[in-house]
Amino acid sequence: MASKSREAELDKEGWTRQFMADEPRLSEAVELYKSLGFEVHLEPVVPDESSEECAACLEVMCNRYKTIYTRPAEGRDNEEALDLRGEHEG
Repeated sequence: MASKSREAELDKEGWTRQFMADEPRLSEAVELYKSLGFEVHLEPVVPDESSEECAACLEVMCNRYKTIYTRPAEGRDNEEALDLRGEHEG
């Protein structure tokens, strides 16, 4: 997870935090989000100071994990990007 100030910056830019992952799930999730019409941005994981258990593991393997952020691709809105039912207006 990014630092609080970085998260605020990403939020202002329209990014939505999804989850943390490492390979092979990381590549699979990135491919899936892109196929659904999202832009994908990856941030290095910053150990969460409020969780000693998570922080200990992430300090050792921090470079393996990334936090996935998404936003609708240019020219698309959230509704279009999330239209998983295949229903299109028009």
